[in-house]
Amino acid sequence: MRSRREFLRHLGLSRLAMANVRPITLFLCGDVMTGRGIDQVLPHPSNPVLYEGYMKSALGYVAEAEQANGPIPRRVGFPYIWGDALAEFDRLRPDLRIINLETSITTSGAAEPKGINYRMHPANAACLSAAGIDCATLANNHVLDWGRAGLIETCATLERLHIRTAGAGRDLAAATAPAVFERKDGRVLVFAAGTPASGVPEAWAAAGDRPGIVFLPDLSSRAAAPLAAAIHERKRPGDTVVLSIHWGPNWGYAIPPDHRSFAHRMVEEGVDVVYGHSSHHPIGIEVFRNKLILYGCGDFLNDYEGIGGYEEYRPELCLMYFVALQPAAGDLLKLEMKPLEIRNFRLRHASLKSAQWLCNTLDREGQKLGIRVHLKPDHTLYLEWQPQAR
Repeated sequence: MRSRREFLRHLGLSRLAMANVRPITLFLCGDVMTGRGIDQVLPHPSNPVLYEGYMKSALGYVAEAEQANGPIPRRVGFPYIWGDALAEFDRLRPDLRIINLETSITTSGAAEPKGINYRMHPANAACLSAAGIDCATLANNHVLDWGRAGLIETCATLERLHIRTAGAGRDLAAATAPAVFERKDGRVLVFAAGTPASGVPEAWAAAGDRPGIVFLPDLSSRAAAPLAAAIHERKRPGDTVVLSIHWGPNWGYAIPPDHRSFAHRMVEEGVDVVYGHSSHHPIGIEVFRNKLILYGCGDFLNDYEGIGGYEEYRPELCLMYFVALQPAAGDLLKLEMKPLEIRNFRLRHASLKSAQWLCNTLDREGQKLGIRVHLKPDHTLYLEWQPQAR
């Protein structure tokens, strides 16, 4: 049996962790899509009318999910959708809970002509508070699904719930400003940006006094320069910086070279965690200069249960990412991932077989990036990497 010191070293922890200095702990996850079908089973459903070629009513997604996995109750309590994730929050008690909210929170009927429109009724937004969410990043391809009025209502609703936002706002200054969380040992700053490769229309870019998101037309140094400047302007000694980035296609494990070069560049500019999403399933993980890069966290909540065609990626499986960082330095100390499964619009613990499948998949992809993923007896996945000397 390994000693505690050997076990900690195996997890890639630094001397700081071994000395029992309390790390900064973050919860991260893939896209949270609480609109459309999920909105319909919450206490205050929106008008279910959709403008999709595939489905004309959000209730159709409820019916498809029920056909696949059995009945779903209606007017469920706000904690319902989080299911077994709530016990994991209670067990691990992260300092901050950060999600990418890929849903507009609005009663607006001005649907953008883009084929798919996600909307949650403002009275249902309390479901986010039920999970203790601290920060919602909004720079993605669904937050303006119901127009700029819908975005403004989204931001106002989250503000009323005391959930801070990043990546979108009433004007360019508000969209660019990070969500700031004060701590005794330094602040945590959360920035966010979106790219056209994930489906974000260029017209959604915030500009001057125009509401919108932080939009990166590409991942070149020139396009990233304003974002890097914003980070330099606001980061103080001792701060930890998280950059949420919505990029890339929904399916597939390949990580484009420009994603890696951009992520590395952002680390060099002062980012401590690159928090990538858009893929509908978890993809590769990297540790670069002791900083965590999540290239794609996969979906976390959605209404896709009855939709087939991508079974090889196991899109019903998702992960809770619990990230431990060294205070002030921002170096990665530990990454644990709890596997869950979306079933009946609710998060449930994944089986051992499913957890092993996720472990094998992430380990296969991770080896290409210099890391390993292992499975603990309690079905938790953990990251192994080689820390770099400073």
